[in-house]
Amino acid sequence: MRIFLDTNIFLDLILKRPAYKDALTIFDAVEQGLVEAVIADITILNIDYIARKQVVDIRKFLTLLNTLFVVVGASNSAIGEALNIKNNDLEDNLQYILAKSSNCSVIVTNDKKFFQGEVPLLNSQEFVERYLIGIR
Repeated sequence: MRIFLDTNIFLDLILKRPAYKDALTIFDAVEQGLVEAVIADITILNIDYIARKQVVDIRKFLTLLNTLFVVVGASNSAIGEALNIKNNDLEDNLQYILAKSSNCSVIVTNDKKFFQGEVPLLNSQEFVERYLIGIR
């Protein structure tokens, strides 16, 4: 199964927010090769910007992400599509377009306002309960 992970899943993990355990389960599943996970290039940049103030050595984590996850980037075409989505969050729109063009089965996000299109959305708890219950 190929999934797309929104930036907030990693922030839940790094910053030990309430969805921490589910984010860790998903990360472990990727590390074990149980699922193939795709992230946007901007995810790495956003994590660096947000978490570096609170995490001593975020670069090791970012290096691990770059190794374990398929990183996809924006193009003029993808940005154009994202700009045409009738939703105010351009970053979410772009992540949606990247997930769709990367043939992801689902987008895992804890953002309640994430754009809902053709690719199904699941929050981290729903994803773990539906697909990863045996590895907890």
